[in-house]
Amino acid sequence: MKIGILSDTHDQIAAVDQALALLRAEGVQLLLHCGDIESSDTIACFAGWAVHFVYGNCDWDRSRLARAMEAIGATNHQRYGHLECVGRKLGWVHGDDGDLLQDLIASGAYDFVFHGHTHLAGEQQVGQTRVINPGAFTRVKQKTVAVLELPTGQVTWLAV
Repeated sequence: MKIGILSDTHDQIAAVDQALALLRAEGVQLLLHCGDIESSDTIACFAGWAVHFVYGNCDWDRSRLARAMEAIGATNHQRYGHLECVGRKLGWVHGDDGDLLQDLIASGAYDFVFHGHTHLAGEQQVGQTRVINPGAFTRVKQKTVAVLELPTGQVTWLAV
């Protein structure tokens, strides 16, 4: 199973469309968005996808975003999300609440924890947990998204 991880799309609709085309070409089946969506227009781009969202610090009109998520059949996890896929436990947050991010990582409850907020793509191993930031769509030299393949755990970054 391939999972696409995005964050900090910041209403960059053309780049979101490009990213979704790349993810579709990679055979991604499920999307996790780590917040800073900004508008319901951005959410509309995800129609037809199995997608799970959390809010970021720039997601101010959360009731409007929630209605847009409901309209496309997306799952709204509010501040943090968690799923089990192919026997692997996944958690994700935006990352602006550093205590929440560190609590998820330190809990040892997740095989993978995803976050955004810093706009810096990368990964690190913390105990049993791989911590992955897929990058961002603004204030970066290169827009990126990450693809996690399960059960292998292989992570690939795609340039948008």
